[in-house]
Amino acid sequence: MLTYDVVVWSTRLRTGRPKPWELRWRVGEEGHSKSFALKPQADGRRSQLMEALRRGQQFDEETGLPEQELAALAMPTWFEHAMAYALMKWPGAAGKHRASIAESLAVVTPVYVRTTAVQPDPRTLRAALYQWAFRAAKTEGGDWVPRCETEVLPEDMRKALDWVAANSLKVSDAAKPEHIRSAFAALSKKLNGAPAAENTANRKRMVLSNAFRYAVEERALLNRHPFLAVDWTAPSTSDEVDFRYVPGPRLARRLLGAVAEQGPRGEHLETFFGAIYYVATRPGEAVSLRKDDFTLPPESEPGAWGEVLVSESHPEVGAGWTDGGKSHDERGLKHQARNAVRAVPIPPDLRPDGPGAHRPRRGPGRSSVLGGARRPGHVERVLRRLGCGARSRAHSPRAEVRDGRRALPPAPCRRISVDQTGRGPGGGAYRAGHSVAVLYRFYAKLLKGSSAHANSLIQKGPEEAEGP
Repeated sequence: MLTYDVVVWSTRLRTGRPKPWELRWRVGEEGHSKSFALKPQADGRRSQLMEALRRGQQFDEETGLPEQELAALAMPTWFEHAMAYALMKWPGAAGKHRASIAESLAVVTPVYVRTTAVQPDPRTLRAALYQWAFRAAKTEGGDWVPRCETEVLPEDMRKALDWVAANSLKVSDAAKPEHIRSAFAALSKKLNGAPAAENTANRKRMVLSNAFRYAVEERALLNRHPFLAVDWTAPSTSDEVDFRYVPGPRLARRLLGAVAEQGPRGEHLETFFGAIYYVATRPGEAVSLRKDDFTLPPESEPGAWGEVLVSESHPEVGAGWTDGGKSHDERGLKHQARNAVRAVPIPPDLRPDGPGAHRPRRGPGRSSVLGGARRPGHVERVLRRLGCGARSRAHSPRAEVRDGRRALPPAPCRRISVDQTGRGPGGGAYRAGHSVAVLYRFYAKLLKGSSAHANSLIQKGPEEAEGP
């Protein structure tokens, strides 16, 4: 118990002892003493206790320590706090968010150390933190605990975590401005030292900010948020989509056809890429589409448009980050309420009688468009392989040599679908499932749907000025 009832006596000499100089003080009803070899040491400690009294600090009856010293003694390390924060967030977070928290903490934790001597390999250290320290596992009793406490670690991972635990700064030290700036700098770079995308750096800084907010508001480890004391500007980067690597409509259709030409699996997944291109879905949304989400007009109306309802997203994240052990998360639309639905018109090309016939071919009823093609960790590998193969088929050899990144699906298919017809930013943002602000931030250079109209107005101006 803390109290202001403190009495500090003068030091006294007790001869015949290895440490003859004794300092005594009383906190409440409890007496405390400490012996020193030299008188200046005893006087120095007495001065510290008297200074704490002058500053109005309370003392702890059990330990006899001033309030601030007691708090410093009980202060956890940053590594301990980061594991506690990740564990606190785990039950209510989606799989992608869990992985994002672990990634951000794995980047910043190696910065919050007292020394870099005998530091493990950076990649090994980051893998140990990401996969073992900041990832949770469920015990037989149903409780979530850090994975490193329930499974046997590989030797290199165990040594890396032991090093971090032994050298991690206290949370109070990690909150100092100089260490906050070092953390910001680390979060703004990739592991190879290259600048990270602005959106990625902001996301990681948000995780760090929330971890410190947890220390202030819920654990009472700090008096104020440390970001308030730091004036720091992130390096300038651009998150805009590079329009040079986004295919035009003609090339996008060749890519879709090239996917279908790569055997039964490619023919099956042509629907996946077609949904991204024609409906502007995210990959996780395209994976979750089912046959009865599509409303198609009668085949007697070959030029009519249909509609598809996008209501779920199954992003692939890895079995270790989901509750059910699946490789993908199952949730609603991104940044939307769980029961939100987005209705998107689909052109004739997505009809059975359209040129590409990009529609669900398998799985009656509520079966997924991908059907049995989905296995843990399988879809991403298939998409990469099919994407590279389709790119090789769709591009000329000369284009392939010029730049290997050109028009790699599925992302460019979604990007070119954002604005092709001049339907305006509102329509493009709605189809893609994000805000107009996000549209202009990332896709501004792709919004060419109204360019022809703008060009005609520019050309018309001088002509009218030169008229009679």
